[in-house]
Amino acid sequence: MNITKIERKLTHPGEVLKEEFLKPMNISQSELAKSIGVSFRAVNEIVNEKRNISPEMALRLSKYFKTSPEFWLNLQISYDLYKAKLKLWTAA
Repeated sequence: MNITKIERKLTHPGEVLKEEFLKPMNISQSELAKSIGVSFRAVNEIVNEKRNISPEMALRLSKYFKTSPEFWLNLQISYDLYKAKLKLWTAA
């Protein structure tokens, strides 16, 4: 396969969290962290694309935002697959 088959960079779940939830709802990272029972660092690292969404975090986010855990995990797995394809195809 060729790298040109990848049409666009997929969005990290942290960017979705920041742009589609935190900003429009005017929720700070600190407020979210406190509300879902995790550290500020955990939320900040997700928002800054330095940490993945774990199944436990997906459950916490889905409860808080009234989404499904699958929503968050599907964002993460899609992003992970994109990164794996990129790595594999650029190595060939």
